[in-house]
Amino acid sequence: MAEHTSSSIMIEAAPADVMAVIADFARYPDWTGEVKEAEVLATDAQGRAEQVRLVMDAGAIKDDQTLGYTWSGEHEVSWTLVKSQMLRSLDGSYLLRPAGAGTEVTYRLTVDVKIPMLGMIKRKAEKVIIDRALAGLKKRVESAPK
Repeated sequence: MAEHTSSSIMIEAAPADVMAVIADFARYPDWTGEVKEAEVLATDAQGRAEQVRLVMDAGAIKDDQTLGYTWSGEHEVSWTLVKSQMLRSLDGSYLLRPAGAGTEVTYRLTVDVKIPMLGMIKRKAEKVIIDRALAGLKKRVESAPK
């Protein structure tokens, strides 16, 4: 099994409010630094995204990728790579746990690029992606009008 990187953050909002921001792919360019475009290509019976095309610019990695999403209840979403120019694989998830008046959000990510890269450098890149995503998610959710 591939190594993964994970990190958690506390967000002062209900899990449903956090998941609403995670599920609103059209707004990703507003709060994620790396996502420049997001387009939902397919949805499930509940209207949740099943396939999303993302145009990414994360400095050294610029990519046009399609991800497949799986929603597990109201507190978890995972994704896997469908196609990409730069990546061999990408698997990730958000897991939300109610915690007091807020939500603990855990983000797990495993990335494998097509170009050779040391595992240590890959883990560092994953950590940067996760930390930026969690900070952006927290800011977006907590600054939303109540």
